[in-house]
Amino acid sequence: MTQNDNKEVHDYDAIKKDCIFCKLVRGDIPSGKVYEDDDTFAFLDSFPTAKGHVLVVPKEHYENIYSFPAETAARVMITVQKLAVAVKNSMDADGVNIVMNNESAAGQIIWHGHIHIIPRYNDDGGYIDKKKEVYIGNEMQEIAEKVKAEL
Repeated sequence: MTQNDNKEVHDYDAIKKDCIFCKLVRGDIPSGKVYEDDDTFAFLDSFPTAKGHVLVVPKEHYENIYSFPAETAARVMITVQKLAVAVKNSMDADGVNIVMNNESAAGQIIWHGHIHIIPRYNDDGGYIDKKKEVYIGNEMQEIAEKVKAEL
């Protein structure tokens, strides 16, 4: 990355090659995929706040909401809305959190924009990062199938 007239210049080919979410979209590494269309890809979070926690990403690499073209943002939100219903129903949740962390100060640690859909329950304390769950055995794939069945 270099600076030119105070604008950052990125080598997006190198970024996409190393980005873990780009690797998931390309199928270079396995994922708990729950949904895919021409523009978006959705999969279970490997370190979920609650079981059924889904991430939705644009297939193209954009760092965060600031760099999403408006059309991409709209398509991502269409997928988020569809999956929010599927996650709520498949996990028998009382509600869902829809969260996007943008930049380090907001907790962004993967530099490929993504939106979290987190199933929530009336008795879970209501904190997004209160605890982390762990998938055991084939549980991730089983939950992915449950979410897919609700689409």
